[in-house]
Amino acid sequence: MSTPSALGRRPYAFLAANAALIGAVTLFASLALDRPVADPEGSFLGPSWVRLPVLCLTAIVIDLLPRALWVGRLDPARTAAAVRERVRTHWTPARLQLVVIGISGFYIVYVAYRNLKSLLPLVREVKYDRELRVLDRLLLLGHDPATALHDLLGTGFTAHVLSAVYLAYIPLVAILVTVWLVWSNNIGYGWWFVTAQGIAWTLGTVSYYLLPTLGPGLMYPWLTTDITPNGTSELMDSLVYSRQGFLWGGGDYQGVAGFASLHTAIALLWALMAQHTVRSILVRRVLWVNFALTVVATLYFGWHYIADDIGGAIIAGVAFRLAARVTGHPLPRGPVLRRLLGQAPPTRSSGTPRTPESVSSASRAADASSS
Repeated sequence: MSTPSALGRRPYAFLAANAALIGAVTLFASLALDRPVADPEGSFLGPSWVRLPVLCLTAIVIDLLPRALWVGRLDPARTAAAVRERVRTHWTPARLQLVVIGISGFYIVYVAYRNLKSLLPLVREVKYDRELRVLDRLLLLGHDPATALHDLLGTGFTAHVLSAVYLAYIPLVAILVTVWLVWSNNIGYGWWFVTAQGIAWTLGTVSYYLLPTLGPGLMYPWLTTDITPNGTSELMDSLVYSRQGFLWGGGDYQGVAGFASLHTAIALLWALMAQHTVRSILVRRVLWVNFALTVVATLYFGWHYIADDIGGAIIAGVAFRLAARVTGHPLPRGPVLRRLLGQAPPTRSSGTPRTPESVSSASRAADASSS
């Protein structure tokens, strides 16, 4: 069981330092390369500086309003009392600190990641696609992963299913950050989640510069020409056009980098966090299935090589364990797989990791093991 000293009085320290470091690197690179720092537009509720606060405020309203209406039974006095009670018990100064600093830190890391990813072709022109494709074909006895999956799964209905999974990742990045920060009853779990996210996005950025690639779908486009047109193929086309505009035209941003797969890293990180902090078996299974389908989709659509997915899984494992350590959440010792996955959330009788909030309200924290 963790102690208040294990978590520390400043559980945001590592997240803030990470955000400050990658933010400073982004500003330096932008100035050195004479490229503006851009807040990349998202396809879900606009740019991230709008998307994240909107999601956060929406989550707060969803948290307060139905509860207040149910308890108040449309009586203004009882409804107001229910809101005050929820604010008193859930929206404590520690919760507000988590939400404000967590959202801000994640926003800085994510925008820095997107900008440094965009600047990659200006810094490193070398590409390792050939080497990684050779490795793929060695592992699959002369076959490319994309064509092997097309032969196995088909290129019609499967393409649309996997496309839906792959594209769902985009809004889920912001949604799940919001969920863990707003609804984790154990505030320590919120710090763990958002700190792990910051580490994963930062390590992903580093991996792009260590081993630059475009991915098989862009480098060898004939590998995916037999797929039925879908949302993911349209996304790939748009990334090709934006990259060309960035390199040879007036574009300010490009979003192509292959190694490692951040889709794989973040999807696995969601599953690992749910496995350790969410009691619901259904939620845990959904996120593990999402991870498995995401890995298949990265190969099926030619976004990544096998090595990219392995690299993404390693990033997730490192981010998960390092964030646990710096936020005071001990993980079990034992076989490698068990150490990576951690344990399922404790039962009510076994208690939960303690945080400053759980120390001050032990009875409530004893039940706080779900997001």
